[in-house]
Amino acid sequence: MVGITDLSTYLAGLALIILLPGPNSLYVVSVAARLGPRVAYRAAAGVLCGDTVLMTLSAGGVASLLQTSPVLFAIVKFAGAGYLSWLAFGMLRGAWKLWRGRDTRHAARAEATETAAGATPFDAGAPAPKAAVERPYRRALVVSLLNPKAILFFISFFVQFVDPAYAHPVLSFLTLGAWAQLFSFTYLSVLIFSGTFLAATFRRRKRLTAGLSAGAGAAFLGFAAKLSLASAG
Repeated sequence: MVGITDLSTYLAGLALIILLPGPNSLYVVSVAARLGPRVAYRAAAGVLCGDTVLMTLSAGGVASLLQTSPVLFAIVKFAGAGYLSWLAFGMLRGAWKLWRGRDTRHAARAEATETAAGATPFDAGAPAPKAAVERPYRRALVVSLLNPKAILFFISFFVQFVDPAYAHPVLSFLTLGAWAQLFSFTYLSVLIFSGTFLAATFRRRKRLTAGLSAGAGAAFLGFAAKLSLASAG
């Protein structure tokens, strides 16, 4: 089918990969918990657009360029790790403020000017910053794009299911990418509505909320460390 070999195996592997937690899914959950599903779908759109760009670049050979250029790979790699670290420290700072029980009026003024990194992902009890200030689409897009390993993953995973003898390999990549986007959209939709449910559940449990926020921040630090230690090979 359009140059794709073993579609069932591809779909099974794709489902397992998408279900693994990552910075994109964590950010979407955080937006859903703080700003609601409508704004969270803006973040989801950023993720999907970012993945589309990466898949297009992979099919166009940028992944091969990163593999053969250690300097370029290092620049993109450390830029992505730095951005994830910035988000992580902001989450940890927000969790600490919530744990200490700072005045909610002061927190509301601070959150209105802080970036997504400074906001507490699971804090539905405190007033949420305006979506226009946070710009969830742009932030999710940046998180998606500053990940060279994602480019390498897309091409290394996709190429296993493209028939080299097929006359139109671009069509094969497009079809595989469409399946990936469909799976991602479905998964992010589940996360968005789970995030709003969690927000309602933990509304009055400030310290538990702070603990979850700190856990998300720690996870982002882990993603940053993993990315900074990654190699192009």
